[in-house]
Amino acid sequence: MNAPADADARRAIAPVICYPTEALPGPDMALLTAARQTLTKVGEVTVPPREARCFEVPAGHFFRITSIEAPQVGDLNLHNAADPTERFYSGKARALHGTHLSTGDRMWSSFPHLRPLATITHDTLDWYGIDDFGGSVHDVIGTRCDPYTHALLSDGAQYHHCCHSNLTRSLAAHLGLPRADAEPLVHDVLNVFMCTGFTRDTGQYFMKASPVRPGDYLEFFAEIDLLGNLSACPGGDCGSEHSSDFAPCAPLLVEVFRPAVDSLAGWSPPSVNTYDRSHGP
Repeated sequence: MNAPADADARRAIAPVICYPTEALPGPDMALLTAARQTLTKVGEVTVPPREARCFEVPAGHFFRITSIEAPQVGDLNLHNAADPTERFYSGKARALHGTHLSTGDRMWSSFPHLRPLATITHDTLDWYGIDDFGGSVHDVIGTRCDPYTHALLSDGAQYHHCCHSNLTRSLAAHLGLPRADAEPLVHDVLNVFMCTGFTRDTGQYFMKASPVRPGDYLEFFAEIDLLGNLSACPGGDCGSEHSSDFAPCAPLLVEVFRPAVDSLAGWSPPSVNTYDRSHGP
């Protein structure tokens, strides 16, 4: 279509932030920063390459996801440990915090709960910022690699180590459920360490080699009792492809830490959302 006479004026209209966050309840980062100086390690789980593993984190504890052998990205699901149907809502995290998360941002849970599941307390890749391609790390824009899209784009090829399948197998084993019952609980992820953005010309989702190196980690504070599920993506550092057996892949380490008993004075787990669920007359 030919552009209208006022095309430039329409494009020049200033954007409006959909969800201004000035009134958004925020974490007490000073309290959490002090508490993390008192941490004692109480558990760990190693996630093998092209697989996923579940882990549990009590409320008031911290957990870290660390690259330990080579650059590797991970797909993270979080659930309420007592009710796995309350789970991370990546779309709402994106709407509130932006396309990529870092220190001080929160992992919000699904409706009708809509409360913080976890708060990011430390990010060794926070120096990366936004590169010249529009890429950044720890995104909430990619859903997770999955076997359905893989089959769609590869003439029906069956691949079982996509992150969606990894997370399904892991959750089913942890909860003692058939895979068909566990699969609907698997949800859109936080792409830990993954470097992504949207192309300037076509607006397509892209990935590029992650800047993560062994020793880098992303750390969280558990706001409630959490069930985590982490997949070591079959794309490795996602610099070439995903959903294949060809990219070099490495394990990821999840560590759980307990702070000193008196270090969280005044903190309590967040209550569920206060909306009355009447949905009007």
